[in-house]
Parts: sequence; C-alpha cells; structure tokens
Amino acid sequence: MTKEKKQGKLIVFSAPSGSGKTTIVRHLLNIESLNLEFSISATSREKRGKEIDGKDYYFLSAKEFKSKIKNEEFLEWEEVYRDNFYGTLKTEVERIWALGKNVIFDIDVSGGLRIKRKFPEETLAIFVKPPSIDELKIRLKKRKTESADKINMRVAKASAELATAPLFDTIVINDTLEHALEEAENEVRQFINS
Repeated sequence: MTKEKKQGKLIVFSAPSGSGKTTIVRHLLNIESLNLEFSISATSREKRGKEIDGKDYYFLSAKEFKSKIKNEEFLEWEEVYRDNFYGTLKTEVERIWALGKNVIFDIDVSGGLRIKRKFPEETLAIFVKPPSIDELKIRLKKRKTESADKINMRVAKASAELATAPLFDTIVINDTLEHALEEAENEVRQFINS
C-alpha cells in the first residue's frame, strides 16, 4: 500500500464476542466529526440471512480467498476453521483512504494486532473488555442466537482473547454502555486529532 502525505488513521476495535464492540463501532460511525468509514471484511463463509455482498462482507469462495492470499492482497487474514477464512483486503483500506476518511475495524484480536504491527503509527488498537466472564456469558445468552455449546465455546475463546488485552493501545471496559461509548469516543477523537 502506498503512503500518501495525509492518509487517514486506522481505528481497530477487538474484543471477545458479546463485549459490545459492534455497538460501540456503530455509535462512532454516526459521529460525523470523527470522519470514519467502516472496513468491510472479506470471508469465504456462506451468506447468512439477509446479508449483502459488499455491505456486510465481501463474500468470496475459498478458492478466490486462497488466490488473494497467494497474491498478497490482504492486510491481514485468518483461517478460522478449515476453508473458512476472514480477512481485510488492502483495496478496502485504500478505498476508504481515497474518500479522505479514517478506517474503523470491528475484527478479531489476532487480526487487530496484525494491523497494529503493520501500521504502528497510524493505528489505534482498542480492546473492549466485558466487566467479567460471567457477565459475558449472560450477554451471550440474552442474544438468544446460539446454542449452549456455542456459547460455552465463545466463553472459552474469550479467556484466551482477554489475555491479549495488554497488547492493545487502550482497554475500554464495557461495564455500562454509556460510559464505554463516551470513553471510546474520547480515545478515538484524541488519536484522530493528534
């Protein structure tokens, strides 16, 4: 990716599932003065429900995804399960920078840290932390979107993800949503204006 004189900044939000990062990201996208544009991830998984290609994700076949990996077209990518890939296309970040905007990501912990390593000066990496694992489990159950096994799997994964929190630039504890939104907005605004 080419370096321009005044390119946008990269704002990464990562967290265990159920921590509230997507809610925070949506809130920040509605604040015009932050000049944010959402980075749409690519995936090789099938569309779910009413998902739209190019809006929710860029849907690629596993073969297309592997071809783009080989051609080094990703900023970061991960094979979550066999032939089930997720990643950020370099062209997506270039598209947003061409609009004169800052890029905001809602991605997993390892992807967020990869972006931070590639662009250490341009990236603010924020980890959204639930008040506790017990609270996380309650939130996941309240969603009523997954089986008990799936929830237990997410909670187990969350423990490993929580261990990476100190690797991020800042940690926002989502104990009350109002406080987390305010803290996230302050952190992002300060970084963008620096």
